[in-house]
Amino acid sequence: MTTASPSRPTRPVRFGQPGHAPAPVTTEVDGVALVFEGGGMRGTYTAALVQVMLEAGLAFPWVGGISAGSTHTVNMVSRDLWRTREAFVGLPADPEAGGWGSFVRGQGYFNSEHIYQHTSLPNERIPFDWPSFAASTCTVRIGAFRCDTGEMVYWGLEDMDELADLTVRCQASSSMPVLMPTVHIDGVPYLDGALGPTGGFATDAALADGYERMLVVSTRAAGYRKPAERRPGAYRRLFRRTPAVAEGIIARPAGYNRTLGWLEEERRAGRVYLYQPERMPIENGELRYDRVSSAYEMGLVQARRELPRILEFLGVGSAG
Repeated sequence: MTTASPSRPTRPVRFGQPGHAPAPVTTEVDGVALVFEGGGMRGTYTAALVQVMLEAGLAFPWVGGISAGSTHTVNMVSRDLWRTREAFVGLPADPEAGGWGSFVRGQGYFNSEHIYQHTSLPNERIPFDWPSFAASTCTVRIGAFRCDTGEMVYWGLEDMDELADLTVRCQASSSMPVLMPTVHIDGVPYLDGALGPTGGFATDAALADGYERMLVVSTRAAGYRKPAERRPGAYRRLFRRTPAVAEGIIARPAGYNRTLGWLEEERRAGRVYLYQPERMPIENGELRYDRVSSAYEMGLVQARRELPRILEFLGVGSAG
């Protein structure tokens, strides 16, 4: 988490409904799940891959994500090229998005209630195309951690009747412990899905739905492993009323590293394409516009260069 004070861009900010149709589908992918890892603003880099896949006309039968990966998930399913970029690159332009002032006020380093529940209507900053999303025939999975029981919960389109049902679930999936408040849905407390047993990958949900082949989009470079938590006692004291949260935080590095090891084995077996940034130029809490926009452009370069290899894995040849 960066501690630098966020700088705000001087560029014009685009408000309101962009007024364009969803990206057309030209290639239906068969039998491959699309899984997005979270990572806060590191998702800026991988949002560029979402853009490139939408431009290529790809549509997957299963799309799921955790934390920032839930944002990729909903933008991919609604096929919104404009929002795919703006949901990340436009965030530093929003004075209510977060920062340490927001944290001190009790709203969280990222003001998740504002970001997820007060930006997506047609007259708000990054309007969401709910009709296109709701009309999708693909299986959608958004994961969050249940604080009272320690269970991982995945929601799908069947759990959502309106936009508010979606946005609060994305908020819950993305609310990092300590840095952001707990989110309640139907009286149940939730936090970031990265506290679950996979450490932040919705691979368990894809397997449960019968998918053995996956395109997994990570926000960490190859070779990364998460170090063990150095202060488990502090977390147990901080979350003494919800011990499952403390244990989720403490166990996360082992779960994350175990999942990465499994993904690398599955890649060698040809069942997984693991997309990893060649270099991650920003941290998960970055809110400086110049660094965020630069990360997106770097992500575009890699995504466009790597697309042919992704298409070969998907077995669809040249898309678009």
